[in-house]
Amino acid sequence: MSLWTSLEPASATVDPGSSTTVRLKLRNTGDIVDEYRFEPVGDLTPWTRVEPPSLRLYPGTTGTVELTFAPPRTPDATAGPNPYGVRITPTEHPDAVTVPEGNLTITPFTEVRAELVPPTVKGRFRGRPRLAVDNLGNTKVTASLSGSDNGDRLSYDLQPSNIQIEPGRAAFVKTTLRPRQITWFGSKQEQPYSLAVRRSGTEPMDVNGTFVQRGILPGWLATTFGLLLAVTIAFVVIWLSYRPQVASVAKEKPEAAGNIAPSSSPPPISSPPPEPEDKPSDSAEKPGGGGSDDEKGGGGGGGGGGDKPAKPRKETAADAVRKLSERSEGRHICYRALVKGEGWQDPVCDGVEAGTVGKGKAIKALNIAVIGTKGVTGTGAWVGEGWRKEIPWAEKEDGKNMYFGSSKSEDPPLEGYTFKVFDGSVCSDAYVKDRKWMGPVCTDPGGWKYHGSPIEQYQQLEAVRFKV
Repeated sequence: MSLWTSLEPASATVDPGSSTTVRLKLRNTGDIVDEYRFEPVGDLTPWTRVEPPSLRLYPGTTGTVELTFAPPRTPDATAGPNPYGVRITPTEHPDAVTVPEGNLTITPFTEVRAELVPPTVKGRFRGRPRLAVDNLGNTKVTASLSGSDNGDRLSYDLQPSNIQIEPGRAAFVKTTLRPRQITWFGSKQEQPYSLAVRRSGTEPMDVNGTFVQRGILPGWLATTFGLLLAVTIAFVVIWLSYRPQVASVAKEKPEAAGNIAPSSSPPPISSPPPEPEDKPSDSAEKPGGGGSDDEKGGGGGGGGGGDKPAKPRKETAADAVRKLSERSEGRHICYRALVKGEGWQDPVCDGVEAGTVGKGKAIKALNIAVIGTKGVTGTGAWVGEGWRKEIPWAEKEDGKNMYFGSSKSEDPPLEGYTFKVFDGSVCSDAYVKDRKWMGPVCTDPGGWKYHGSPIEQYQQLEAVRFKV
């Protein structure tokens, strides 16, 4: 190879969001005129520009090209030293490729964003918002969490209270708010509070929210009870004060002596009233003695009509995964969707699509069962409401049915879900209204991951695919 190269400087430093330039000098040490093409290689290629892209040199002459590095201010620009290279390909000798290498150090930066989901929670005894903390910088973030409010009216339970977040990732903190005093009567009371995200060497980041505490009994009930008690006391007082005195004014007429004639016969004795006749019971009036049960197909003898055939039971995810495990060993996951307006679909397994795509029909609930993962646990998120406190987290062992969501018509459809398996990991892809497929998301072994629509966008879930 008749080419000499030099990078000036060989090591450079750049801040994310800005740029820096490195000069590449090269000399044609051969005896013919040659043209050289330049191409950046390595992880920094998307952020590298070479000017000019090619250079023609006569024998013994030297040329210079400039490498401009402009890493973005995003988590993708990894902090620390990043090696790079430039592939130089001669036109006359395309096989004689050389790659001078250098090193670019990207400086670290930190950017953290936090929000409460939802920002306002309601409850009588507790509220359960979730705090989402996003690391938008290019270095790991370590932080501690705490809560506070005016008057110290609330207590705070944060799980976990200390977090570590990798660049470009987010952490979800379960928060339980409990009022220190219970409101028995009266209207709801709003209590502002804040959760602080504290990092070493920086000012705390406060995230504000509102806890709406409801009374145990409505205020009108106390008013009604007080009025009723007052009216009752007034009635008793009036009754005792103005109770009518009833006295008989009839007097016995004195009879003259000797006018009393002896009775010729004793007075008649009235006979006792006749005993009531026994009436036939309601059941005896109906043929067969079945009573109301005959109308439902029950009872026996003379009722007419036999038992209706039982409706066949619909296959569940647990039925499907047990059948699959008999045919194929290893890990499996089966699932089915409750589609609004269609009902429960038949279960599918191991990456097959459940739900509907492109029809705008929401998933109300999911039924999941696993084999070979030592069980599954999780819960669902609801459109516009986040995590429903009255729907507990479910946990089921291998071969058992677990459900997300609700089949009640008045409940909203699912927005997303978070779950994990106890042995290995689970991967999920969700089809969200107006967003289409969100892309596969896999949990770390034994860890949680949220799947589905971003909670703050309130988009309904329409189809899912799962693998373990």
